[in-house]
Amino acid sequence: MKYKFWAACTSMLCFIGCGNNQEKSDSAASSGAIENIIVITTDGLRWQDVYTGMDSAIASNASYMQSRRDSAEMFEQYWSPDAAERRKKLMPFFWNTVAQNGQLYGNRLYDNKVNCANPYWFSYPGYNEILTGYPDTAVNSNEYKPNPHITVLEYINKQPAFSGKVAAFGAWEAFDRILNKERCGFPVVAAFGSTGGDKPTATEQLLNNMLRDSFKPFHDGECLDVFTHYMAFDYLKERDPRVLYIAYGETDEWAHAGEYRYYLDAAHQFDKWVGDIWDHIQSTPQYKDKTALFITTDHGRGNIDKNKWTGHGSGSVEDSYEIWMAVMGPGLPAKGEVKTAMQLYQQQSAQTIASLLGLEYKADHPIAEAVKEIKQP
Repeated sequence: MKYKFWAACTSMLCFIGCGNNQEKSDSAASSGAIENIIVITTDGLRWQDVYTGMDSAIASNASYMQSRRDSAEMFEQYWSPDAAERRKKLMPFFWNTVAQNGQLYGNRLYDNKVNCANPYWFSYPGYNEILTGYPDTAVNSNEYKPNPHITVLEYINKQPAFSGKVAAFGAWEAFDRILNKERCGFPVVAAFGSTGGDKPTATEQLLNNMLRDSFKPFHDGECLDVFTHYMAFDYLKERDPRVLYIAYGETDEWAHAGEYRYYLDAAHQFDKWVGDIWDHIQSTPQYKDKTALFITTDHGRGNIDKNKWTGHGSGSVEDSYEIWMAVMGPGLPAKGEVKTAMQLYQQQSAQTIASLLGLEYKADHPIAEAVKEIKQP
């Protein structure tokens, strides 16, 4: 169950194109084609904050501040009267690098829409939709059983060129169930699970020890993002996966807590970590100019006008189906912030990941079509 430390206060990346067939071809490798993908999610980060930066209406509300000092420091760090500057202060990597070299979808100010297709608008259904391409209405709880559906990650791991080269790290304990850790065949490290398997390296053991002894504001259900990040980053550097999934969680936790300063800090730190991952990719021969990022979120949330920005879910917070996505990688057109009116859906993520890898994701459930706009100039 996704533990919401302050639940009483509320209601209820991309992808790597790789070759042209199921296995990596010699010709693709020699031509420098994309060969790897890192999929990244951060839980419940609003499109409003991604595209317009800090919301002054929320930031000025004393109900969402620890102290006046917090408020003053927050305005100094994140505020500008200009929205373009404001969002750049919050997420500089997104707006200095992804916007220059990649594609960003979901700014509804331009009628560019990305929606959840599932009817629930909370975490397990959202991650299931991202990873299976199927907004199954039976997946209706954060306590849902181990996923009966084969995710796109599990499907990719079964392909000869990717076997043993897939891994996932998530801050929330439910990723063991979402990815069906017992069945999927690749490493899944969720919440307070250990990295490194039966024979961890010295660094992995240190990370495991630090995680075990860490502060647990979200109790046993979710660890702090810093541990998920550094475990995943170490795995990337030392184990050379071709497909890596990283799922951060603090943006959702601090929003549920009604702590807007901490929510912004979590988004800002998330942006830095994505930048660190990209810097590593571009400085490492086996990844440089062969790797793409796909970045998105599992659900949206409310807004200050209805005093519900802290929450989400179809039963209580309208519009929390509104999400966003970003993608960057060699061979993909650098469209920047896409301002064309269109309607995309979360369920399109899974097949898009597969198609950009040169695969057709198949499973015993319906799978939505890929996002064709990502490859089109």
